[in-house]
Amino acid sequence: MDENGERGALLADPTDPAMAATARSFGAAASVYHRARPGYPVEAVEWLIGDAPRVLDLGAGTGKLTEALVALDRDVIAVDPVEEMLEELEIAVPGVPRVLGTAEDIPLADTSVDAVVAGQAWHWFQPERAVPEIARVLRPGGVLGLVWNSRDIRADWLRQAGEIMQERHDASATFESYVTIGRPFGAIEEHAIEWSERMSRARFLDLVRSRSHHITASPGEQAATIAALETLLETHPDLAGAAELAVPYVTRCFRARLG
Repeated sequence: MDENGERGALLADPTDPAMAATARSFGAAASVYHRARPGYPVEAVEWLIGDAPRVLDLGAGTGKLTEALVALDRDVIAVDPVEEMLEELEIAVPGVPRVLGTAEDIPLADTSVDAVVAGQAWHWFQPERAVPEIARVLRPGGVLGLVWNSRDIRADWLRQAGEIMQERHDASATFESYVTIGRPFGAIEEHAIEWSERMSRARFLDLVRSRSHHITASPGEQAATIAALETLLETHPDLAGAAELAVPYVTRCFRARLG
């Protein structure tokens, strides 16, 4: 679940063997994934869930969004189909109930949560199956919140880094094309927050190593990508040899309420 929305092709079939293999690749890199990925701004999470006391983090991964929900003192349940990711979540956010499951088959009782959120994950779901399941576990009037952290490639060095990493699309420009929910939910509301995350060069490179495209590349391709990025970080004039990078992000939020 890359922070630019990239976890395989958009709206690909989760039952496809190639996509399943890509999903499993995240298990092998779970610790790197959690260490490198940015969290979510508090303002974004508050906007998504409002005053909902009990929240399901669906496709929770290693718990980046779970951490933010716990910090807001919410009762959280984490669901993800990859056991290694949930094991990393237990380390990061101990005590949060962790359940193996998918958006298409949520292992929770009817009307058991006040909000369902998905961070960097909606494009993995099959909406025709996931939407009824999410509606089933939500209480009347409950909210579905979707959020993505997208690197802001208006920064030239990040644009060049994206080319080196072979970014397959600019997620920040394409969210509306696949964020569709439909009945029984109401209209989709949107909110965007611009911010930056300070990180070392080593962490930025770990961020690259946590991407599915990098994980599934050959060792030679991986080495070439990291070498090219190291050169970029050393030579781009905007970075001026800085040991720490200010990586700009746009957090895109979408929410819809159960009718």
